[in-house]
Amino acid sequence: MDMKNHTAVTEFLLLGFSMDPGMQNLLGVLFLMAYLAALIGNGLIIFLITCHPRFHTPMYFFLKNLSFTDICYISVTVPKFVVNSLMHRSSISFLGCVLQVFSFVVFISAELAILTVMSYDRYVAICCPLHYEVIMNGEACGQMVGASYISGVVSAEMHTAATFFITFRSNKIHQFFCDIPQIILISDSKLNIGEIGIIALFFSASLACFVFMVYSYVHIFSVVRRTSSLEGRNKALSTCIPHLVVVTLFILTASLDYLKPASNLGSVLNLTLSVFYTVLPPTLNPIIYSLRNKEMKAALGNVLGMVVFKSN
Repeated sequence: MDMKNHTAVTEFLLLGFSMDPGMQNLLGVLFLMAYLAALIGNGLIIFLITCHPRFHTPMYFFLKNLSFTDICYISVTVPKFVVNSLMHRSSISFLGCVLQVFSFVVFISAELAILTVMSYDRYVAICCPLHYEVIMNGEACGQMVGASYISGVVSAEMHTAATFFITFRSNKIHQFFCDIPQIILISDSKLNIGEIGIIALFFSASLACFVFMVYSYVHIFSVVRRTSSLEGRNKALSTCIPHLVVVTLFILTASLDYLKPASNLGSVLNLTLSVFYTVLPPTLNPIIYSLRNKEMKAALGNVLGMVVFKSN
């Protein structure tokens, strides 16, 4: 459907994976399972950290905020897709699309910032242990998390304004959510200078965060290698590598989606990249960052044991 200007667009059509009813049902169920797994995993982490005083430390404070961000992050896109898939429709209102873009950018930016702060926390804890309590005091931790969310809001305001301050020639978005590159593709002018500049700025900030995280983990492992036993080194390596793998996938797939030339049709590459940075991180982060932790597993075991005991 061709449109003369954005005021004529009352809704967008999210032409994601398939219009086949059977495939829509299958994908709806799969995405629902991933969403429930993310909700349960991250919800458990928030519950355990909140209820157990021994987890009231900077590291777990950041983990709790990461889990909160993950829940918000995946809730922006997946529930709408699940509802559309199971009801065999593809529409989203114009305002709904605007809100989805804004919320998505808020939480993707906050997620990246919190992951960076978490790597800094571990760097200070291992490389500067004598100064840890002074540097990572409660006020500083609160300020860092607050700055993460503020940076997300500022980034979202810029992206949303640049993305929707245009006219549209179509309302068909070849993606399962309101993805900025695909929205720009259906505008009258595919060359959105404002949004290109903002994406370049966001990419530069993401690259700087990634470099800082790699720097932190390299120094962490260097210190551990000099001061710890073989078991300690293996433990540090088994912790750092999964973190870096998840962060690399998160940043790389998001960057490729935003920086590669957009396609007029929904391609397997477009959809796969979007799943890697919208669905997988919130689903896998609870396992990678928290539930592999011995203390967290012990606390979870105690909670589950109490539930089973009471049910009997």
